[in-house]
Order: sequence, then C-alpha cells, then structure tokens
Amino acid sequence: MGIIQSPTISALNHFYEISGVEVGQHFYWQIGGFQVHAQVLITSWVVIAVLLGSAAIAVRDPQTIPTGGQNFVEYVLEFIRDLTRTQIGEEEYGSWVPFIGTMFLFIFVSNWSGALLPWGILKLPHGELAAPTNDINTTVALASLTSAAYFYAGLTKKGLSYFGRYIQPTPILLPINILEDFTKPLSLSFRLFGNILADELVVAVPVSLVPLVVPIPVMFLGLFTSGIQALIFATLAAAYIGESMEGHH
Repeated sequence: MGIIQSPTISALNHFYEISGVEVGQHFYWQIGGFQVHAQVLITSWVVIAVLLGSAAIAVRDPQTIPTGGQNFVEYVLEFIRDLTRTQIGEEEYGSWVPFIGTMFLFIFVSNWSGALLPWGILKLPHGELAAPTNDINTTVALASLTSAAYFYAGLTKKGLSYFGRYIQPTPILLPINILEDFTKPLSLSFRLFGNILADELVVAVPVSLVPLVVPIPVMFLGLFTSGIQALIFATLAAAYIGESMEGHH
C-alpha cells in the first residue's frame, strides 16, 4: 500500500534535491564533523604562502633607501594606503589599511594564480585545482568578512545609534535600508565569482581549440580583468566601511 505525500512534503523534497545539485566534481576532506572543499584549501594555502614568502624575502634586510623587492613592497603598500584613505577618510583610514590590503592582495594573487599557475598538472582523485576565487564559497566568505567589518566599524564609532541609519531620512525606507545590507555582500561575492569563472572559461575555450598563439592575447586580457576585480572588491569594501562611519562626530 503506497504512502500518499502531501503537496507541501513533495515540494520540500523537491527543494532538498535541488540543494544537493553540484557543478562539476569536488575533492572533499573531512575535518572534524565538517566536509570541506580540499581544492579551495590547497590553492588558498598556496596563495597565502606566496604572499608571506614574498613579504619575508622583500623585507628581510630593510634599507633606509629602498631598492629592489623592498621598493616594490613599499609601492604596493603606498597604493593600498591611498586607496583606503580615499574611501574611508584621513582620520580613520590607518587602522583599516591591514584589512583592505589583505583583501586586495589575497584576491589579486588568487585571480592571477588561476591564469598563470599550471594547476592542471596536479591530479586529484576528484575535480581539479583552480583559483580560490573560482569557488563561490571563497567569494561569499570574503564578502561576509567585509559585511562584518563595516558593521564593526559603525558600531565602534556610533554605538547602538548606528542602527538609526535604517530610518534615515524617513522610516518608510526601513525595509529598503535593511535589504541593502543583504544585497551588498551578495553583489560583492557574485560579481567576483562570476567574473573569475567567466574569465577562466573564456581562456579555456580558445586554448582547447587553438592551443598555441591565439589564446595568448586572451590570457593577457584575463590578467588585466583579474587585477581590476581585486581593485573593485577592495575599493567597495573600503567604501562600505567609510560609509558606516560617516557622521559619527
């Protein structure tokens, strides 16, 4: 005798099946009671190692008059300081330089690693290695950190009066102002993920068809757009933080 399911239960089962859909194959690790994407952890650790190693080598023997690697590192730091100062303001930007700099450098090196490093050489039991920002989990995590940062900045400067912004300039805008705090991380994460994924697909198609000369200009274009995406993410993150601290005097 069959069991008749209600339409509500059937709909819930249908949504549960959709939630299990995945794009491609993934290599998983079991860490504690959690299942994590090993590809993302491996490539993220490589990017972090590159950043830490480059910084350590560049400043291992600092000079009063910088040369070589130290000169390049100081140029990058000055660029990040100017970016943060422009978006957050002269008085408050100093404490946020490490956060914005970390975001920019991690995304920049991650994006370039997908275009320059031959991840395909390393074989995995399932799936394949790619740029960390080619995974939606990474971009959502970065966007969530940005959201937490601008809430922290606003609450630190204004206290509970920070939430008064939701009814400015009129309480009628309360739903829209609340919705804005959800759309900010969504737009940050999906913009970065979509552009990096599309860039890798655009490069992969001509490489598979004409693997010698034709893909080279496309790869250079990919490097340019990857750098632009890192700059956009860092600029918006700093702008959101600066916006949350406005009018605290």
